[in-house]
Amino acid sequence: MNIRIPVSLICLGWSALALLGTSRSLAEQKIPDEFKVNGWAIGCQAYTFNRFTAFEAIEKTAQAGGKVIEFYPGQRLSKEDGDLKVDHASPQVDTVIAKLQAKLKQHGVKAVNYGVVGIPNNEAEARKVFEFAKKLGLRAVTTESAESINLIEKLVKEYDICVAFHNHPGSLDRPDYKVWHPLYIAGLVAGRDPRIGACADTGHWTRSGLKPLEALRALRGRVISAHLKDLNEFGKRDAHDVPFGMGVSGIKECLDELKAQGFVGNISIEYEYNWDNSLPEVTQCIEFVKNYGK
Repeated sequence: MNIRIPVSLICLGWSALALLGTSRSLAEQKIPDEFKVNGWAIGCQAYTFNRFTAFEAIEKTAQAGGKVIEFYPGQRLSKEDGDLKVDHASPQVDTVIAKLQAKLKQHGVKAVNYGVVGIPNNEAEARKVFEFAKKLGLRAVTTESAESINLIEKLVKEYDICVAFHNHPGSLDRPDYKVWHPLYIAGLVAGRDPRIGACADTGHWTRSGLKPLEALRALRGRVISAHLKDLNEFGKRDAHDVPFGMGVSGIKECLDELKAQGFVGNISIEYEYNWDNSLPEVTQCIEFVKNYGK
């Protein structure tokens, strides 16, 4: 059962969110302007290129015109590095970080985010995620580990790294999975450190029968990052990505809303279609953002 967010609930959400505040921590890391395109820190979620290595994902992000990248755990590092993977728990994590930093510098791309990654409610294990993010110079980590919210807040304050709760497709007939709904995330982060918020996946909202624009408005002031997607159909689990502006997700309206909210995070293109040859479509998405407002 897929449902939209009723307007009445949106209004209630806005009222509750008024208590959250919209200001960001003064200590929060900013993404330098040199890594922005038309004022947006846009690039790729490396999962777009999950059939390739992390090095190839960096290369393809640069080729598409992106300036930032979001890594995910488990991707093979490079063709030359054997079994090394992008992984905060790797025994060779410092080697992985050094190699990534060199490759990023070579292509003029900045790593800004990492996820979706589990943050266990175990301080020693959770610290591995934050240590990895800190050493790599990331602004944020993306997770769905709502059960670890108290520990996450503690580490956010200590490491000065944002945490964004991500949404996969969901519905009200799956009560065990809650973070799909923006009002649940809004309630989860209410009263918490302002560096804790949402990773807005517009594609998964579209699949869930939620209008991305309304979902963004329900999370006003708490959008840390975005997985921006435009899909070919609304409310269908098998809907697939299309270049920005060619689908039903309302990308221009989403950008308008993010701009109105003073959004300063990264926009990751997570293009989950045409896996082996998506670079032309990803380039079209970045061109859409490059030409936004012109």
